[in-house]
Amino acid sequence: MAEKVTLKTIAREVGLSPATVSLVLNGRPVRVSDENRRRILDVARREHYIPNQIARSLVTQHTQTLGLIVPNIESRFFSSFAKMLEMKCRRRGYALFITNSDNSTSNDADLVRLLVNRGADGIFIITSDEVEASKQLIADLEQLPVPYVMVDRTIDALDCDKVTFNNELGGYLATKYLLDHGHRRIACMVNTASNTGCARLNGYVRALGEKGLELDQSLVLTSDYYIPDAYLAAQQLIRVNATAVVATSDNIALGLLRYLYERGLHVPRDYSVVGYDNSISDALFEPALTSIEQNVDELSDAALSIMFRRLGEHGADVVQRTATQSAATQEAATQDAATQSAATQEAAMQEAAAQSAATGKNNGIEAQDDSASIQIILEPRMIEKNSVRVLTC
Repeated sequence: MAEKVTLKTIAREVGLSPATVSLVLNGRPVRVSDENRRRILDVARREHYIPNQIARSLVTQHTQTLGLIVPNIESRFFSSFAKMLEMKCRRRGYALFITNSDNSTSNDADLVRLLVNRGADGIFIITSDEVEASKQLIADLEQLPVPYVMVDRTIDALDCDKVTFNNELGGYLATKYLLDHGHRRIACMVNTASNTGCARLNGYVRALGEKGLELDQSLVLTSDYYIPDAYLAAQQLIRVNATAVVATSDNIALGLLRYLYERGLHVPRDYSVVGYDNSISDALFEPALTSIEQNVDELSDAALSIMFRRLGEHGADVVQRTATQSAATQEAATQDAATQSAATQEAAMQEAAAQSAATGKNNGIEAQDDSASIQIILEPRMIEKNSVRVLTC
């Protein structure tokens, strides 16, 4: 094994102090000639010098590590988000510890403490249960000595930094799309034990109401966010005389599709389906699944921008698209989005956000002071593919 190159090794070769070498390699101000600076950098490159992050953290009190807690790493949405977040952390010189709570609130609390004890500078948490989060988890988060950002699933009782999608709008857009294609008996497969699921169900109900349709409880098929649970819930579909389904997560959609295909039923010939997350590969299914997209690139950008602001990192800003709109402009954009094409919908959202900023009602990160919590709501989008047929009377 080759001998490890240290600051002292480089200092001996260039004839300068280890302190001077350290300042140069870390890009800190130091009185040193351009020639000596060049020699230090040349030696470091030639000897493949790797900084000792442990030693550096003892001085800076920062480890350049962040933690992520997800409830189910097998979920395509969560795994895609974790991959995107890790890549962006690495680009900024941070390592990301990814942990899986297995949808257990007690594991959430244990993992928060684990990440803090391992020296994480900040934590991203997607909670296992928004409705009945453990008292221990809430108490730990309220006393957390490092910044944290709740992502996607949030706990209402906590006034903290949060990044979510407009789940009510997503449920509305999915249902309205099916209604606009002539469907009236539309089932909704949804996790009613979660805030996100309830919000998506509310969007479903709103779209039905706009068509003068009352909610039929028999069409609400409850399922957890796991494929086997969705498979079991799908068994009720045959009995409710539905022609279309809103599957409020892609895992739920996968369980539904498995059940249908095992029984020789086809999409969209027998059932039209709109999924949620847009994380299912088109190569796996024919036809490709129309879905509500929650863009993980936007989600990771917004979460990292908040975290880096809390950590005092340079360039911690949120682009305009991640700004939370004021209540009035958001409602207007929501209504407009339901009747416009995907391209027009995007333009309407951007215009509404711009109007919000112009009137001083922008609640995005740039409008917040450091003591106030930052809450960003992102807009989901309809991705039209081939899993919905027009139903004619």
